[in-house]
Amino acid sequence: MAWNEPGGNSNNQDPWGGKRRNNGDRKGPPDLDEAFRKLQESLNGLFGGGKKRGDDGGGSGKRSGGFGGLLGIGLVVLAAVWLYSAVYVVDEQEQAVVLRFGKYYETVGPGLNIYFPPIDKKYMENVTRERAYTKQGQMLTEDENIVEVPLTVQYKISNLQDFVLNVDQPEISLQHATESALRHVVGSTAMDQVLTEGRELMASEIKERLQRFLDTYRTGITVTQVNVQSAAAPREVQEAFDDVIRAREDEQRSRNQAETYANGVVPEARGQAQRILEDANGYRDETVSRAKGEADRFTKLVAEYRKAPEVTRQRLYLDTMQEVFSNTSKVLVTGNKDGQSNLLYLPLDKMIQNSSGGNSPVTGSAAASTNTDVTPHVTDVPQSRTRETR
Repeated sequence: MAWNEPGGNSNNQDPWGGKRRNNGDRKGPPDLDEAFRKLQESLNGLFGGGKKRGDDGGGSGKRSGGFGGLLGIGLVVLAAVWLYSAVYVVDEQEQAVVLRFGKYYETVGPGLNIYFPPIDKKYMENVTRERAYTKQGQMLTEDENIVEVPLTVQYKISNLQDFVLNVDQPEISLQHATESALRHVVGSTAMDQVLTEGRELMASEIKERLQRFLDTYRTGITVTQVNVQSAAAPREVQEAFDDVIRAREDEQRSRNQAETYANGVVPEARGQAQRILEDANGYRDETVSRAKGEADRFTKLVAEYRKAPEVTRQRLYLDTMQEVFSNTSKVLVTGNKDGQSNLLYLPLDKMIQNSSGGNSPVTGSAAASTNTDVTPHVTDVPQSRTRETR
């Protein structure tokens, strides 16, 4: 029978085995003071707190034991919190600087480490990651023109101790030093160099000057790269600047075309000049050699003339006549030994044909020229003399 059915619960018991009380004896919710007291007793038993004594001293023992338990719990919690905050892990890309009583103590590398707050204080930073800072502003160039120059600086922490201790807010110092270096370099550069091909040189100069500033301040920062992006003129004069840039591009294109033409003409002219020089040198060598040969021939001829004057004189005469009349447009007929002239048949057509092919001289008793209107005429001439007939 259920406990709440009529007549089934004569003893007024609840389902948990307790007796039901009258309405006047019914209790409310559980007493929090009693629950807290039981918790204290259990903690006292755990930490060896105050023990129960006689009825007279029981209250004071319980109170002292509760206070000792709470104090032990507090100390354990504080120790756990301190240990949690004192133990830290330094990543592979990081370093940590530890200060003890506000003074530099050590620089800690990767791994599991511990320090002792509050007497110690640590600063942990990533020292391998490259960071970037972007700057853009209007600058005055060397030729007093205003341009807008965007700039990007990439940097990393090279010395964490200097980064933490030497300068308050070192990255702010980096920004100020960047602006100073940028204005100095742009202010000493002409506008056309800033807008066109001078950006790489500007970036190199800015990086060198900026690094010198940071080393002077001992910020512990190393600049890895400086990129000067495409500079532009202010919006108010952008169209005029575009016209100037187009004019410079046209000038450069015309200059390149002129250089191309010059590169084609100058070598050709040099080659012709060299060929003329070589021809002149060849003519000089030929003339000198011929003159030397003639001089040598004349020397040998003098020696032979002294040996046989008549024979040499006759030979010289014949050689001279052959050389002279071999190129002349004449037909010569010589007499016989008896002094009587004979009419010789001269094949003029064959002679003209042969002479037109190479002007070769006709030897023997007659010589023919290339003229077609030449008519031979035979006369009585001495054997040792010749007569010209046209």
